[in-house]
Amino acid sequence: MEKIEFEGSQGHKLAARLDSPEDTPKAYALFAHCFTCTKDIYAAGRIAKALNEDGIAVLRFDFTGLGASEGDFANTNFTSNVQDLVKAADYMRENLQAPSIIIGHSLGGAAVLMAAGQIPDVKAVVTLAAPADAAHVAHHFAGDRDEIMEKGEAEVQLVGRPFRIQKQFLEDIEAQSVDKAIAGLKRPLLVMHAPLDSTVGIENAEHIFKHARHPKSFVSLDDADHLLSKKEHAEYAAHVISAWASRYVGYEVEQAA
Repeated sequence: MEKIEFEGSQGHKLAARLDSPEDTPKAYALFAHCFTCTKDIYAAGRIAKALNEDGIAVLRFDFTGLGASEGDFANTNFTSNVQDLVKAADYMRENLQAPSIIIGHSLGGAAVLMAAGQIPDVKAVVTLAAPADAAHVAHHFAGDRDEIMEKGEAEVQLVGRPFRIQKQFLEDIEAQSVDKAIAGLKRPLLVMHAPLDSTVGIENAEHIFKHARHPKSFVSLDDADHLLSKKEHAEYAAHVISAWASRYVGYEVEQAA
């Protein structure tokens, strides 16, 4: 594991880590974490480790204002998250190797759908439990919407922690056109989702898959929860990703004996 810093879309230093296989990487992947999560969430760590086992290096980072990254979360929005991803890819291209795989978990999945078109090196796109619409996250603070719109911001509780949500955040997510990005992706897409996901319903995966063009694939995560909090679910997702992406990126995956 290597700690890395790079400049994000708002000029702040973003904290990242590079998880690498023991041998020379067959490919590099860029991972986007879920809404208000960090690069160190369990699923991100387990997926990175399992991808390393298949020879894929993974860069994961904290979006501006989250985790160990600088900046104020209240001043960020979905657009800045997408641009943070583009900046991360720029860093990889200049200092490591350009990412050929981009993976997004939950809202990070919607972000990679938007960012992929701005990262020419990406050859395979993966979403994990992703909403089909960035505005989906607004349901987390629906009861605070009036206060946010009236006062310009409000402090809301998300996953047991306080976050300041500004009016500009709501306006930004409501202005996004994820459908347009999906239709114009021009990259192979793997949609992964659990049928019983209680946070982001399976209908979101159906929507993404329907609007995407071929080549596209769907893999059920069966009884996994939204955060892929069980080791076996995260590892399964990672090994499927590496096997699926190999045909588009151009590397071989060793078969288990």
